[in-house]
Amino acid sequence: MPSQMTTWEPLTLREAMDRLFEQSFIRPYDRMGRERPERVYQLPVDAYTTEDAVVIEAALPGVDPDTVDITVDGDVLTITAQVPGPATDGRNYAINERFYGTLRRSLNLNVPVQADKSEASFENGVLFLRLPKSEEVKPKKISVQAR
Repeated sequence: MPSQMTTWEPLTLREAMDRLFEQSFIRPYDRMGRERPERVYQLPVDAYTTEDAVVIEAALPGVDPDTVDITVDGDVLTITAQVPGPATDGRNYAINERFYGTLRRSLNLNVPVQADKSEASFENGVLFLRLPKSEEVKPKKISVQAR
């Protein structure tokens, strides 16, 4: 049986960089030909507490408020949003640097909250979420009586 030999030819630096770029950013497949799962990016948030609530703020520029999903499951708060991609109406982008895709953040709440009384609002691309603390963890004032 005749054996076939192939010769190995080293890549030029340019070819190697082109291949790396394609595999990293262009092709939605990994080296084994499997489709890559969609990347989910961590949503940056600011979180703080007041006397009666946990407050979360998250910048979501360009996001339709109707596409933001907020859930509280036990003591875990999850916020998911879709940042729309660039227009695909035949444009040939020379530069395409704006972020798009799925943003998600899960936070463990360190105090019990009343999820059913939570309020979410959207102003100038910023999500404001207010989760009222449960009554049992709110500070109680005890009055002192003289005898």
